[in-house]
Amino acid sequence: MGPLHGLRVIELAGIGPGPMCCMLLCDLGADVVRIDRLQPSGLGLNLEPRFDVNGRGRRSVALDLKVPAGRDAALQLAAGADVWIEGFRPGVAEDLGLGPAACMALNPRLVYGRMTGFGQTGPLAQAAGHDLNYIALSGALHAIGPHGGKPVPPLNLVGDYGGGALYLAFGVLAALFERQRSGIGQVVDAAMVDGAASLASVFYGLVAGGGWRPERGNNLLDGGAPFFDSYETADGRYISLAALEPKFFAVLALALGLDAHFVQRQHDRRVWPEMRQAIATAVREHTRDEWCARLEGSDACFAPVLSFEEAPAHAHALARGAFVTVEGVVQPAPAPRFDRTPAGTPRAAPRVGEHSREVLREAGLDDRDINALLAEGTLLQAPAKSEPK
Repeated sequence: MGPLHGLRVIELAGIGPGPMCCMLLCDLGADVVRIDRLQPSGLGLNLEPRFDVNGRGRRSVALDLKVPAGRDAALQLAAGADVWIEGFRPGVAEDLGLGPAACMALNPRLVYGRMTGFGQTGPLAQAAGHDLNYIALSGALHAIGPHGGKPVPPLNLVGDYGGGALYLAFGVLAALFERQRSGIGQVVDAAMVDGAASLASVFYGLVAGGGWRPERGNNLLDGGAPFFDSYETADGRYISLAALEPKFFAVLALALGLDAHFVQRQHDRRVWPEMRQAIATAVREHTRDEWCARLEGSDACFAPVLSFEEAPAHAHALARGAFVTVEGVVQPAPAPRFDRTPAGTPRAAPRVGEHSREVLREAGLDDRDINALLAEGTLLQAPAKSEPK
């Protein structure tokens, strides 16, 4: 099911944006086969597979890629794939014998997606780092945080997932589109530092045009404007207000009981401190749910600030089926939506090596070859979920 049905993707196991990218492709119907290490590494969370939401929907083959037989099996998978995704430091895939040249020699139509923090080239290409470092270098982190305070990590949404996973998925699909004309694949170099900078394009324009102040918390979209911020309610919860346009701010001001001069001078920075205090005072008079009853669905540009536990139970999320439950785990449903080729409900993430024999058979290996890989410890086959471990 889904618009990418029939697309075969090979994913070298990793953390962060690579798995997120492959989740997006898998959610929309791609057959994603993850090549796992025999002994998985990661952030040490040791969660059950069903809690690994970014790993959902795949099949897993567990191979030792450091031995020739494991490499050869992986290359055989590459030979029948449309897309290859890896997130190693530059040169590591080549050292394993699984770089673009080796894979594309067997399969010239292969789109080879590479996910890194700093990119395949440049003086920092080999440096270790994580999301926070990449968005710091892109300029994005500097702009996020309270007035007079330090830059605040926006989870790992801007680097790993926004600037990484989404740009890698976009690049892969663009390369697949081009392949329809040329008949050949290409390498997609997706770097989180590039993607995070690209996400901030509008702000670079504002800076160049004099429409953005360098101090955090002093601008229209960074919490500097009192009508674009979150406020604490009477019960210690929060609501978000984002009435940027004058017609929407007028609706908000009426609902909050603000003085008319705030509406007349909405974008006059000289009244912003007074306006912020007036909004904060008004908001603290009622609970979050009371404000929901008053403002939800209006043109006040309002929404309650919900936790991860609360969001799936909101009436709008329920009406749209925005969340699904897979093996007891509530998680976001596949997005975006398609009217003719809708995505199905995703499967939980596989256990390491759960589909090793199945996938290698599809790639052309016979049982004798597979049994030899198992016997020498190059391949791991986990028991089916219905079988005891």
